[in-house]
Amino acid sequence: MRMSDVLRQLRQQHALAGARPRLLERFEAFLPITDATPLISLGEGFTPLVHARTLGRAIGCPQLHLKIEGQNPTGSFKDRGMVLAVAKAMEDGSRALVCASTGNTAASAAAYGAHAGMDVIVVLPRGQVAMGKLLQALAAGARVIAVDGGFDGALRAVRELVHDPDPAHPITLVNSVNPFRLEGQKTAAFEVCEDLGGAPDYLAIPVGNAGNITAYWQGFCEYRAAGLVETAPVMLGFQAEGAAPLVTGRTVADPQTVATAIRIGDPASGARALRARDESGGRIEAVSDEEILDAYRDLARYEGIFCEPASAASVAGVRKLAAEGAIDPGTTIVCVLTGHGLKDPETAKREAISPTLESEPTADGIRRALGW
Repeated sequence: MRMSDVLRQLRQQHALAGARPRLLERFEAFLPITDATPLISLGEGFTPLVHARTLGRAIGCPQLHLKIEGQNPTGSFKDRGMVLAVAKAMEDGSRALVCASTGNTAASAAAYGAHAGMDVIVVLPRGQVAMGKLLQALAAGARVIAVDGGFDGALRAVRELVHDPDPAHPITLVNSVNPFRLEGQKTAAFEVCEDLGGAPDYLAIPVGNAGNITAYWQGFCEYRAAGLVETAPVMLGFQAEGAAPLVTGRTVADPQTVATAIRIGDPASGARALRARDESGGRIEAVSDEEILDAYRDLARYEGIFCEPASAASVAGVRKLAAEGAIDPGTTIVCVLTGHGLKDPETAKREAISPTLESEPTADGIRRALGW
């Protein structure tokens, strides 16, 4: 068969199947969308749900599944909520977006702002952003301002900026305190239910600003209320030790943890996250940096999935609870991996297990290097 015939067949198949659906269109019935809402898209959502058979066996949970949110356009789950927040900002006539961020929100806001033709201002805590994330924001043309005081100080500053607006510069805050962010993020729960054919028994997720666990719980409850699933999962949230105010009850001023995406001293959605925990009969626990990094390495080694270190908190937590007998290991468990490993290349380089071998450019030389 000639290549032209192959291409013609592929085009015909694509036309019959329809184009890749847009997130805002696919779940429009569950989202606050009007006829005036621009249905923008960078191809967010519809991320894989992978049955982690090898890793599951290793930690004693054979029905372990991974929701790989690092395959969103900017490499993190933030894109689900950002697309809706930016669309609604456009609908309201804003000309600029602003956020406080330790990285992923900045990258997402910058990308969607560029796509929408809007200015983007990012306020970040000085010295607390992984270079992979910062470069994404700078590449998309965001104006980046570094401040002292950690993430909580940066968020207070941008909230003041928005609450005392300049009429000449209409601006929208796109942190997770923006309700449209959580509305968009809940769509991941819908996808989990559709891929499994029902809700999982447990949903494990890293907890930073606590918006994501809140959004997932909202999504599961809405699908159950609509009669699309019969149950909702037990919600398991995991924070890094030293940055776990929802576990300890204490605000953390400037935690230093490998899980850079969860350095949040005063979670903006903390109360709602605790409600999700209680309503689902779940728990929010702390995991150590060592436990997170062990899970981070094992995800790549056992499943070939390279995630951001903070993402691995969900797997670290499930492994810990399973070892303690605190969860039923035979049930269906979904761990959310919130970001891609290239977000933090410094940690990837530091934690690399296999060294680079040296060899002359011959087959024999390669065999010797391999010890064959």
